[in-house]
Order: sequence, then C-alpha cells, then structure tokens
Amino acid sequence: MEYKNIIFEVKNAIALITFNRPEVLNALNGELLKELSDALDKIVEDKNIRALILTGAGEKSFVAGADIKEIANFDPLDAKVFAQNGHLVINKFQKLPIPVIAAVNGFALGGGCEIALACDFIYASEKAMFGLPEVNLGLIPGMGGTQRLSRLTGKNMAKELIFTGKIISAARAMEIGIVNMVFASDLLMDETVKVAEAIASKGRFSICAAKQAIDTGANVDLYSGCNIEIDAFALCLASEDSKEGTKAFIEKRKPNFK
Repeated sequence: MEYKNIIFEVKNAIALITFNRPEVLNALNGELLKELSDALDKIVEDKNIRALILTGAGEKSFVAGADIKEIANFDPLDAKVFAQNGHLVINKFQKLPIPVIAAVNGFALGGGCEIALACDFIYASEKAMFGLPEVNLGLIPGMGGTQRLSRLTGKNMAKELIFTGKIISAARAMEIGIVNMVFASDLLMDETVKVAEAIASKGRFSICAAKQAIDTGANVDLYSGCNIEIDAFALCLASEDSKEGTKAFIEKRKPNFK
C-alpha cells in the first residue's frame, strides 16, 4: 500500500510512524486509519523491529482529532462503523509484541489523545496539549477515550476532563498520570529514540512477555494477575534470550540477544 497520510520508516530496529496531514493538524480520516492499520501489520511481520514510535508531522500537532468535515455528514451507522474501525486499529497498539511510545509534539485531541492513550507510554513536548473535547461538538470520545483515560487517571479525573472538554498542558498531563516525561520541543524525538534504543537492546521475548503480563493482568484480580506473571516468567526461561542473558551475567559481559 502506498502511504499518503502517514510516513513509515524503520531505522536501527526502531519503527517510526509519523501522522502526515499537517495542513489539517494531522486529523484522522478513514484513509489514514487504513494506512496506519497496514503499517502496523507490516511491523508484526518484521521480527527485527524492537520498538515503535508515533509522532506527528509539523510543529503544531500530534493528531488534532477526527476530521470534522468527514464525520459531520455521518448518520448513526456511518458513525458506528468509523468508531469500530478506529477501535480495531488502535487496539493493534496493545496487541503488538513490542513497546509503542507516543512522542506527542503538539495537539493530541480527541482521536489523537485516544491514540496516545493506547500506547505503552507517552513522552511529550512542553508545547503539547491533551484533551477529549468531543462534548463541545455534542459527542463523546468514540475510540476508547472513556475507557483508557479512566484507567490511567482514575474515574473522577476522567469524568472532569471529558465532561468539561477542557484541554490541558503537557505538564498537567504528567501530574495526573497521562504523560511519563515532558521535554523541550527540540529534544523530544532524540530523548524518545534513546529510550526506544535502550528497549531494543533487551531480549525481544522478555519485553513481549512483560507487556502482555502487565496489560492482561491489569484487567483481572491480583491473584489471577500473579498467575499470568508466573506463566510468562516460566516461558521466558525457555527462551534463547534467557540462556544468553544468564550466561552473559555469569561471564560478566553484555548479553547479545538475538
């Protein structure tokens, strides 16, 4: 598939997807979602890719929400199909066997905020802004915002942000648990790549197991979650990565994970 709405690159085992509609602040439309889905499928197929970074083209926006001109003419069935497609694509971030990092460089509003919330963690530029302002259009978040935000910030904070439609700064987003770190705009990508490279240097199997154990365990009781961890730990011990890692530790050298 030829990409017109995203840029897809791979360098040093790190994949980078850039939302590339800067003339409309990288707003989501049906074509962009199709391209994003295709790129994520390619990442699954490439076992050499160890981490994925998402960011936005231009200096103003990560993704400023859905393309209002497209959705303004939707009937309820169109809206349901659009939201379902959005969920199918965004859910792929959590199903990927590698970490997904959002490098939010500007506006992350509506669907853009929902994409960031579905990533494993978020780094943000000091100029970034976050919000789920759908109520201002007589709507509600439709791509997971009501569910993922409350799991990060707690139910009451999520209600405040969604009911008011307020837009918050990167600093405030970090205070309430949405963002991990805030960087100066010119340092955001360099710092994000550093972390992605550090993750990529670890064993792919163990990173995948840790991601699955955390995400699956978050939706069950503690006892069940601990059993998920036990099974994942045991499977790691059967991997070549664990053999290399333990051997390297004993031999006092850096491991060479394959």
